[in-house]
Amino acid sequence: MTILAYLIPISLFLGGMGLAFFIYTVKTRQYDDPEGDARRILRTDYDDKPKQ
Repeated sequence: MTILAYLIPISLFLGGMGLAFFIYTVKTRQYDDPEGDARRILRTDYDDKPKQ
């Protein structure tokens, strides 16, 4: 039962760190253009073969 005295604060700390990192990524606007990557994948400007 004493292990819970260690596990509960550790889990709360890790959960808080995850929440803090998520808030940081939202504030640094990393989720602003989710459609841009999908459109860039479908573009034909870039292909696997180098130009000669």
